[in-house]
Amino acid sequence: MDASQIFFYGLLLILILYIARKVYLYRSVKNYSPAELTEKLKKDKNVILLDVRTPQERKQDYIKGSFHIPLYDLGADKKELLKFKDKEIICYCRTGNRSLIAASKLRKLGFNSANLKGGIIFWNKADLK
Repeated sequence: MDASQIFFYGLLLILILYIARKVYLYRSVKNYSPAELTEKLKKDKNVILLDVRTPQERKQDYIKGSFHIPLYDLGADKKELLKFKDKEIICYCRTGNRSLIAASKLRKLGFNSANLKGGIIFWNKADLK
């Protein structure tokens, strides 16, 4: 085996591990479509929306009534989240990737958390406000 083959197989292994991690995260966290979330927000008062995007992204657009803690501040702001301990925290970001990580992180910290599939892009596309 020459160096280019080793490099190729190494890259392939990294890609497989990345995909396996995403599948694991997706299966370990509840995921809501924009329509499902809209219905849940209408019926259930024990739900909190958490925007985990950057402050710059939040300035551009956000879901009305949501709270904001960037993903990179999530562990540091655990005290702020404690007031939502008895509620389901549904995380969202731009596309649903960072919020999936955030929901998984919150679950490990003992919170009841979920993810908005497709993030604010799918939310805006669904036009369900």
